Amino acid sequence: MTTCTTCPYCGVGCGILADADGTIKGDPDHPANYGRLCSKGAALGETIDLDGRLLAPRVHGADTDWDTAIEMVADKFSAAIRDHGPDSVAFYVSGQLLTEDYYVANKLMKGYIGSANIDTNSRLCMASSVAGHKRAFGTDTVPGTYEDLEHADLIVLVGSNLAWCHPVLHQRIAAAKAQRPSLRVVNIDPRRTVTSDLADLHLPIDADGDVALFNGLLAHLALTGRIDDAFVDAHVDGAQAAIAQAADTDLRATGLSVDLLHQFYAMWAGTEKVVTIYSQGVNQSTSGTDKVNAILNCHLATGRIGRPGMGPFSVTGQPNAMGGREVGGLANMLANHLDIENPEHRDTVQGFWNSPTICTQAGLKAVDLFDACAAGRIKALWIMSTNPAVSLPDAGRVAEAIANVPFTVVSDIMAHTDTGDLADVLLPATGWGEKDGTVTNSERRMSRQRAFLPAPGMARPDWRIICDVAAAMGWADGFNFDSPAAVFREYARLSQAAAPHGRDFDISGLRDVSDADYANWRPMQWPVPSDGEQGGRFFADGAFFHPNGKARMLPLTAPQTSAGTGFRLNTGRNRDQWHTMTRTGKSQRLGSHLAEPYVEIHPDDAQSLGLDVADIVELRKGDTDHTLARALVTTHVAPGTLFAPIHWTRQRNGSGPINAVAHVGVDPVSGQPALKGGHVTARRYAATWYGFVASAVPLAPQCAYSAVSRTEIGWRAELAGQGTMPSPEDLMQHVAAELPGAPSMLDDVETGIRRMAWSVDGRITGLLFLAPAPVAVSRVTAISAIGTDVAPLDALAGRARATADDPGATVCACMGVGLNHVLRAVQEGASTVEAIGCATTAGTNCGACRPELARLLPPPVKTLAAE
Repeated sequence: MTTCTTCPYCGVGCGILADADGTIKGDPDHPANYGRLCSKGAALGETIDLDGRLLAPRVHGADTDWDTAIEMVADKFSAAIRDHGPDSVAFYVSGQLLTEDYYVANKLMKGYIGSANIDTNSRLCMASSVAGHKRAFGTDTVPGTYEDLEHADLIVLVGSNLAWCHPVLHQRIAAAKAQRPSLRVVNIDPRRTVTSDLADLHLPIDADGDVALFNGLLAHLALTGRIDDAFVDAHVDGAQAAIAQAADTDLRATGLSVDLLHQFYAMWAGTEKVVTIYSQGVNQSTSGTDKVNAILNCHLATGRIGRPGMGPFSVTGQPNAMGGREVGGLANMLANHLDIENPEHRDTVQGFWNSPTICTQAGLKAVDLFDACAAGRIKALWIMSTNPAVSLPDAGRVAEAIANVPFTVVSDIMAHTDTGDLADVLLPATGWGEKDGTVTNSERRMSRQRAFLPAPGMARPDWRIICDVAAAMGWADGFNFDSPAAVFREYARLSQAAAPHGRDFDISGLRDVSDADYANWRPMQWPVPSDGEQGGRFFADGAFFHPNGKARMLPLTAPQTSAGTGFRLNTGRNRDQWHTMTRTGKSQRLGSHLAEPYVEIHPDDAQSLGLDVADIVELRKGDTDHTLARALVTTHVAPGTLFAPIHWTRQRNGSGPINAVAHVGVDPVSGQPALKGGHVTARRYAATWYGFVASAVPLAPQCAYSAVSRTEIGWRAELAGQGTMPSPEDLMQHVAAELPGAPSMLDDVETGIRRMAWSVDGRITGLLFLAPAPVAVSRVTAISAIGTDVAPLDALAGRARATADDPGATVCACMGVGLNHVLRAVQEGASTVEAIGCATTAGTNCGACRPELARLLPPPVKTLAAE
């Protein structure tokens, strides 16, 4: 039986057709993706096994029953509230939660406990966008729809590596551009990413130069007569002050040449249908909210908002970041986009809930929340479906802060995470494929996640766990839900109660949705009012949500560039991984593209640090915080800057997560951490030995540098350390608890490489290579030998046999195509990306590897034009 559900990764919100056997296909009828899937979505079937799952509640490391665990959580939270007040407890939740989960968590904290100390990891990705929307529009409203991408004549991407982070939207733009070549794309990013390959113009802006760039654009629009005076006069306040402030901006803060600025300004000014897409490169900054408003100012000044093919567009990072915003999952919001600071809004929510209390002021935002944990002000903490000991800046101190809380409970699907290992109580939650509810994507489209697998072990849905704890705390009547549909109906009825306040969010038309209609739900875009049109675009009529019905433009000052010492560290995502790899780390093909932590560094900087190919870099913040990563020397980053992905945790990287050295500054308006704004020192890690292991059993290396990932039939690990090279026997005692079989050893006196193979009944169970330099063996060949009857000495050769096919490093994760196969196709005449696809299937699924394929093609031959 095939189930229609929704992808659990980014905010694109792709529809999926899933079978219980793990077969995954894109849903051709879902309007977010029309059947397209990225590599992560296509590999979801490889992530639903029970390996490593938390299957029973645990108290202090021992399995227990639900009644015992629930009673303990309720007692500890009740005691903290009684002895220290409601602000002594906190929830830290996640965009991985479904809307129904989010709703009951928000209701429990704000309406029953009486504190607003509930924040979400969405604070890390889109809080600045929320704040910017509210300042400009009066509410957190995303004006446009994905259809605008097909209608636009100019798409501007700001701080968004769309090709890797939102691949389906990127392919949607690529398809539109192929169909209509007049569509132009501008990419604004300090790095040259694969997204830049689609762009007609790349602006390598200096970090945090965005306010200056868009202030300059606003001034240019005014000077060239492009302001829509009629729209501004009727619908916008603050234009005169904003334009005057913009005119005083020093454009040198952008780091861009005058020629590039003129090209961009002319394109934007001369094109009516402009969509400006922005993401974490805008939001994750100490000036993130101002960056958002600088973009919004330009669209408001020209009236280019709310009509087909034009408007600002925030693309969210998580599947239900938008749903969390709707239900008040952030510490400074109430449900239905109502405001905590407004007493009428508070009265409406408390009256509807009939709750004993209501929070009266904003709670602790993410960074402040964990600072309060460190200071001892939080006595009970509940973390749901997220891993802050890895994902927050200054991750080591966040882990210490969690450990400092007298009582911590973690709801998760995995038995071990960096955060879960710090908990007093672990509660087993259902995961994707097992839980049921709704999510809202970046274009306000609500879709269903549906269960197609049974709940494993004793796992329960998050909404059920929260309601059970609420009942044990004495509030059973307020949480007497029997299904996610019942939770959703209450949520929609609250929307009806909030309607007199005139906010944007309205799903009152769903207040009486039946269980059958909920089960048969098809994707729909809010608003869904009781009367009137459903979905569509906001603001085409110039009606905004400030009290006078107008929008507001803000005068903005470009920030001073952070001086800092050392290198500016930029962080982000890989194409085939998701957050802290709890799910994607289970997939062999997703781990095969980039299998270890790395840091991109410019060749000039690599030379000054004495780095060679495959060397390891030590990044350090202060005297104690450091991490190690493999050097990736590239001109895609500017001199003096570094880029590193966020995904590796202490579970998979012996030197710890990259966020251990991330900047701790926050945007003063939104509270969003400036995860792209820190400075670190860098130096070559003087490893004296290196290792590579392929194994049939799990690996847990204990050495200075290690990186573990899954393979098709086991595990692999990269290793390095200082001091005397360990013997293979000693090292393996720290790498695996027990590697089965009898070992064979081969020492190469000339190269210094030591090799060891284990086998059982003639089949290879493990291979180890140790060397005084980075290990020069074919990883693909070594990994493919595990589980086979190849002779140990042949396996230890570390290279493909003459009769074997070595695909090389993975280029296309979707189709499992290696570099050598692509190069062979090019040598045999494939001269386009499409031809490579025909020859190898690479690039024929999600298309995220297509820019990489294009770079493997020879440059076109230039010919002289005929005279």
